[in-house]
Amino acid sequence: MGAEVIHIEMPGSGDLLIRAVSPGGIFPRNLGLGAVAPNVNKYHVAIDIRHPKGKRIIQELVSISDVLVENFKPGTFDSWGIGYRDLSKINKKLVYISLSGFGNWGELSDRPSYDAYAQGITGLAEITGFKEAMPLKAQAWIGDFLSGTVGAFLVAVALHYRNKAGEGQFIDLSQSEVLIRVMDWTWLYIHLTGKERERTGNRDYATVPSLITKAKDGFIAIGAFEKREFIGLCKATGIEELSKYEDYTERLKNADRIYELIEEWAREKKIEEIEELAVKYGFMVGRVMNSRDIYHDPHYLSRKSVFFYNDPIYGNLVQPNPLSSLEKTPAIVRWTVRPVGIDNEHVLSRILGYTQSEIEELYKEGVIGK
Repeated sequence: MGAEVIHIEMPGSGDLLIRAVSPGGIFPRNLGLGAVAPNVNKYHVAIDIRHPKGKRIIQELVSISDVLVENFKPGTFDSWGIGYRDLSKINKKLVYISLSGFGNWGELSDRPSYDAYAQGITGLAEITGFKEAMPLKAQAWIGDFLSGTVGAFLVAVALHYRNKAGEGQFIDLSQSEVLIRVMDWTWLYIHLTGKERERTGNRDYATVPSLITKAKDGFIAIGAFEKREFIGLCKATGIEELSKYEDYTERLKNADRIYELIEEWAREKKIEEIEELAVKYGFMVGRVMNSRDIYHDPHYLSRKSVFFYNDPIYGNLVQPNPLSSLEKTPAIVRWTVRPVGIDNEHVLSRILGYTQSEIEELYKEGVIGK
């Protein structure tokens, strides 16, 4: 979105958490596929930040930076002398965001976290899937990506505050709390009813009917939340019993029966038939698409939801859109994840004013690397 972002990792292997993430150990064009989308347009610098001279480089960068983002276990940066207390003395306007599994304080704060672990320990996996089966982990790394998205939002809030108050602040973002937040009405439901939220498979019991079910030739999502939509669904199915539940409170009370009737009806229809009925009678239907469908879908291609671009190192690549529909400042993809330390000279000389001989000395001492 126009920000100048410098990704700092250790010399040598670099950040293995991003570079070694690829399905099945397959690294086409020597790319870790999980590292591509999150590392667009970043400069990649490799600095041993534990070394006194490496620490000094960090301090120099912080003195002229707006934001520092770190994803280490709580206390790690403090032990290296580059925690928020230290760096805010160098730059009082610094916005420092710490992204960790469980926050910087509390009983679980010293635990590391991965996406699957976060989905499990927050209860998200427990409410996902079918009642008679085991809890399900979402295959997408929602804990990781949502934490990054929420983190960016909080940084924007902190920068807005800084523009008014003239000072930065510390942001303590917990991955587990991000997932707890997306579990919508769960916590109030427990509080007011004393019951825990259960797995309900592909049926939604708060907006009835809203489900994914089997058709003759695949799977389809059906939604008819508003009264006019539900009336349309009743007409489309021709099931007289369904019309008894036109009133929304009756739908909530009789959700299981409603879902049974819709599922039985859908099993005897082809997806195309159901789609045509949805258009005719005004309720929502969508076939369950696989990733290949999305990859070739004309709607998503026209909006560049999944788009193709040419990376200067790796050639033609594809990735999801960075969620930018801004009219005047749309996002631009210039490159993706780059080799470890490729931008050392660019950052040290152009931004910090180091001479070539000083940079060569840092290489010799192992402070920086590639």
